[in-house]
Amino acid sequence: MPAKKKTAKKAARKSNAKRVKKSSQRSLAFRVAFAPFLAIGKVTAKWPTIVRWPARIALGSLWIGFFIFCAVVIFYGARAHSSKYDPEKITQMPARSIVYAQDGVTEIGKLHGDNRLMVSIDEVSPWFKKALIAREDARFYDHGAIDIRSLGRAVFRNVTQKKMEGASTLTMQLVDNSYAYNGKSIDGKLLEMAIAFRIEANYKKDQILEHYMNRIFWGHSIRGIEAAARTYFEKPASELTLSESTLLAGIIRGPNTFSPFVDLQKAIDQRDTTLKRMVHYKFITEAEAEEAKNEKVKIRPVSRRITHDSYAMDAIRRDLDIILEEQEIEMGGLHIKTTINPELQKAAELAIEARLKEAEKDPSYHHQTRAQYLSRYAKTQQAPKYIQGALVCLDNRTGAVLALVGGRNADESKYNRALHGKRQIGSVFKPFVYMTAFDKGLHPGAWVRDSRIQPGEIQGAPRSWSPNNSDGTYKTLMMVQEALARSRNTSSVRIGDYCGIDQVIETARSVGFTGKIPPSPATYLGTFEASPWEVAKAYTVFPNQGKVVRPFIISEIKDSEGNVVYPGSGTISWSAAKQGAATSVSNTLQEVTSRGTASRLRSALDYKEVCGGKTGTTDNYRDAWFAGYTSSLTCAVWVGMDDNTKTINRGYGSTLALPIWAKVMKKAKDLGYPAESLKPNIPMQSVRLCRFTSQLATQGCEAHHSAYNAAIPVDLIPKHTCDNHPVRAQIIQESAVPAPPSRAVPVQEGQRPSRAIPVR
Repeated sequence: MPAKKKTAKKAARKSNAKRVKKSSQRSLAFRVAFAPFLAIGKVTAKWPTIVRWPARIALGSLWIGFFIFCAVVIFYGARAHSSKYDPEKITQMPARSIVYAQDGVTEIGKLHGDNRLMVSIDEVSPWFKKALIAREDARFYDHGAIDIRSLGRAVFRNVTQKKMEGASTLTMQLVDNSYAYNGKSIDGKLLEMAIAFRIEANYKKDQILEHYMNRIFWGHSIRGIEAAARTYFEKPASELTLSESTLLAGIIRGPNTFSPFVDLQKAIDQRDTTLKRMVHYKFITEAEAEEAKNEKVKIRPVSRRITHDSYAMDAIRRDLDIILEEQEIEMGGLHIKTTINPELQKAAELAIEARLKEAEKDPSYHHQTRAQYLSRYAKTQQAPKYIQGALVCLDNRTGAVLALVGGRNADESKYNRALHGKRQIGSVFKPFVYMTAFDKGLHPGAWVRDSRIQPGEIQGAPRSWSPNNSDGTYKTLMMVQEALARSRNTSSVRIGDYCGIDQVIETARSVGFTGKIPPSPATYLGTFEASPWEVAKAYTVFPNQGKVVRPFIISEIKDSEGNVVYPGSGTISWSAAKQGAATSVSNTLQEVTSRGTASRLRSALDYKEVCGGKTGTTDNYRDAWFAGYTSSLTCAVWVGMDDNTKTINRGYGSTLALPIWAKVMKKAKDLGYPAESLKPNIPMQSVRLCRFTSQLATQGCEAHHSAYNAAIPVDLIPKHTCDNHPVRAQIIQESAVPAPPSRAVPVQEGQRPSRAIPVR
């Protein structure tokens, strides 16, 4: 046989072998894939034809269904076990943080998170547990993650009666309340079931019930049984009666529709339905159900349903955002202890409202009143245009904020004037100008000119600038302490010029003024803007003898488990001036309240305690201030219009702000904040000084009658004697104007020059 033919036959045999092998492999794959169907065919092969084919179709369908079921279980089981659906998340429920007053017991508000209060299952009335199970999942303790019986019934009714009926168990509802997914779709429902199996594998039934009760939504932003019980019935969940329990369980399916705050009768109807189900499932007797139906429903009255905002809470939110991370705040459940004294806070709010209500009755008040706003504009959400006030009260020793009011009503205006109201502070700033001068060497008993400011006299001022004194009068000389007590503008400008604008601004920064301060002589009169918060902080320098304390409003924060997450920063203070300088100003500010611009405090307002302070009034009565202190507290009060227009005629700080301060301080004394002596505990020494230079007096000062005795702090004692009146100096009368020296006369060559003649 030729070699060529042999090769062709060999190739053909190989090709046939490959085809046989492939055919055999396909046959094996076919038998494996369709083994169940082949087995069904083999089993039913000898059956009668009329039975064989229906059986094959039924059994084949069952197999296909079983295959799909296994695939679905594997697919959704894998999805349910992702970290996104971690079972731990059902325990991580955002709850509102509770804010407490300084006593750590009195609740002053809630913030962040949901309106939820976490409780254990043992802290819930047994009636509610039974009512919830009867209404939502009667066989809860008898089935697993899903209830096959209820599921089958729901599917049957949905198909046959075209009636949408759910079959969610409590576990499935817990999943729905805990994770984000589309629970309305088929895919979402299958995923929900898979997650429910995972939950059931990780938690006992009572734990699942507890987590569910703490997550239920009851309308009006209320979540959890404890918050619902306290909101609707003003009692803890442990004290709920059968009637109250069934009402709450009944409204879960339509919390906003069936809310007793919206429609009490609908809520009662849902209660009766729940009672009927409880009787059906033998959780209660007919007699118990009838007794519950006859019980009068007592829900929270309308007057106590509105949660009012407050400016103190606004300040607390601000500090909380600084102290904690955003995630910690959003999760809520915090217990926040603040420095607020609730009684003093209430007294401050009432004092501001009472005084400004009086101001609205003044014939010269030409603005909207609060009563007009409430009757005409409140429902339109327009910003109010009535007269406003703000107050900040601090503990001198620690800086704790005891009261904070940012306006007349936080529900009507969210603008917190205590924190953000930057207004011109006027004469309230003058004490810091004088403190700078005392730091530099001036003394309260020195003389200062009070005459009109002359062109070119004040460094950095325009030649035409000449501020007026408020009473329109001017004097020749007056003591420095008198100039401050009487709030004399011309004298204060000269005191500022003695210090220099840079030094005055440096003092302002050191006591806590953070805004823009123009490097202009007008700054000596307080023409820059600051908030009541800054003013109160700055004024702590006087009762604290040169030290400023940082205000704070949050003293401690605990998480939901009682762990301290913020222990409080404690007292933070710094030296802003010499002790002697601050004390010298403080002594003068006490004179302000007895015979100065705030003397009404002693007479008309009947405040007799030891205190110091300063009034402030800006041009055209736009701003009225009083900042003052006792040995315990420092308080700053502002009154004005938001649009910076005139308040009333003669709307001085002494007439608008001072009465508010007096009422608050009287209440403070009743609450245990004493107003004791403000005498300094620093060494003092008696020295003889010159009123012109504040230096140690000489015989020249004695001859000039400018020497006087003064008891001054030792850190302010001058280092040298008077420069103006050396021992041999000729005494010059204050009223005399020195003559200019004679012009020099040329000496003729060869002549002997004359002896020098003293210049008069």
